[in-house]
Amino acid sequence: MNDMYKTLSNGIKIPSIGFGTYKLGYYDDTINSVKNAIKMGYRQIDTEAFYKNEEAVGLGIKENNINREVIFLVTKLWNDNHGYENTMKSFNDSIKKLGVDYLDLYLLHWPNKLNSETWRAFEDLYKM
Repeated sequence: MNDMYKTLSNGIKIPSIGFGTYKLGYYDDTINSVKNAIKMGYRQIDTEAFYKNEEAVGLGIKENNINREVIFLVTKLWNDNHGYENTMKSFNDSIKKLGVDYLDLYLLHWPNKLNSETWRAFEDLYKM
């Protein structure tokens, strides 16, 4: 059981294996793929605004009738959205599209483009 989760430096436990949603296909395909992944035991679901499937991923989670708390939901900030205001807007857009109140992990998709304002936004989001 211990191998199923890893502990991050902040003490949060993350499932060791995640279900990636890049290029899953059409809207209904994405919903069904996420639903099936959860039924198969996946508890980490990974998406990204750039994939244009956050809404379908969120519905796949919701339609499974599983407690949101048992799903470790990950999405990412895309390259073109760096800077404080863009980061905050992108985060809130992702939350809305996914239909959730929070994310378990918000990542920089391309950290080589990091700037201090983007980092400041990530710090503020972490404190929320």
